[in-house]
Amino acid sequence: MQFSREEVAAAMQTVHAAVPPTPQYAWPLLRERLGMTVWVKHENHTPAGAFKVRGGLTYFEALARAQPGLTGVISATRGNHGQSVGLAARRHGMAATIVVPHGNSLEKNAAMRALGVTLLEHGSDFQEAREHAGALAQQRGLHMVPSFHRDLILGVMSYWVEFFESFAKGDEPEVVFVPIGQGSGFCAAAAARAHTGARSKLIGVVSAHARTYLESFRSGQVVEAPVTTQLADGMACRIADREALDVVLRHAEDIVAVTDTEVAAAMRWLFADTHNVAEGAGAAALAAAWQQRERLRGQSVGIALTGGNVDSEVFAKVLAGG
Repeated sequence: MQFSREEVAAAMQTVHAAVPPTPQYAWPLLRERLGMTVWVKHENHTPAGAFKVRGGLTYFEALARAQPGLTGVISATRGNHGQSVGLAARRHGMAATIVVPHGNSLEKNAAMRALGVTLLEHGSDFQEAREHAGALAQQRGLHMVPSFHRDLILGVMSYWVEFFESFAKGDEPEVVFVPIGQGSGFCAAAAARAHTGARSKLIGVVSAHARTYLESFRSGQVVEAPVTTQLADGMACRIADREALDVVLRHAEDIVAVTDTEVAAAMRWLFADTHNVAEGAGAAALAAAWQQRERLRGQSVGIALTGGNVDSEVFAKVLAGG
């Protein structure tokens, strides 16, 4: 997936009109804990508390140009994509309906409603919610905002461009860990690496309890896998996207899987060592860096704290060691 320099420049301008470049730090306590320099890109510091908001801004910019009379959209989410859709739709004067599975994060639901979203609950997982949203789109004549699309990736790419361009040529981390849910984050990292000429190796990170991209990576074709994660809802994908998988197959050095227990530990470390709150998926990259620390000791690694939208009750249990 390639983007012209003009497209990237326009996307950066669109994103930065609403989202200033997020900070990144090499936290000393994380270096002591892992035995390596760990650069953390803080996407938990966006107006929606997660990286997804960037993709919504560029997607709706293009959508408003292509369909200037459009008044309503619909999508499905576990939370952060829905906030992105809600925020961008409101900026363009469109009504947004979001379908979430039953049992979704209460605080993510509240955040979406606060953006003016009409929230519907359907199904037991993201896949069932997405299928229902697609059916409603046809019934009600609404535009269906996908979870994976070139215009979404163009916006998400902006944070990885910020990350890679912050280093002098050749000084970027040897390895960057990238969480994989539906795949837009990894595709954006790969596109930004190509755009900037960075030489970091990209390692994808999946939940050990949502392994579709790991199994698909190993087999070279889409393999459906059950979702049982209780903590990393942002990575709770049951069926890999074929287009995203093609990018992963071309650009991933490897894919590793982290358990909910490892993710919970990484959430605690991020709070203790940086005093930042991470949701499960937001801590997955650090969990992977910890898991691979012996293999990478002495190197420099990059991670993104992709989101901090975790329910208070869940975070309290994690901090307590549950």
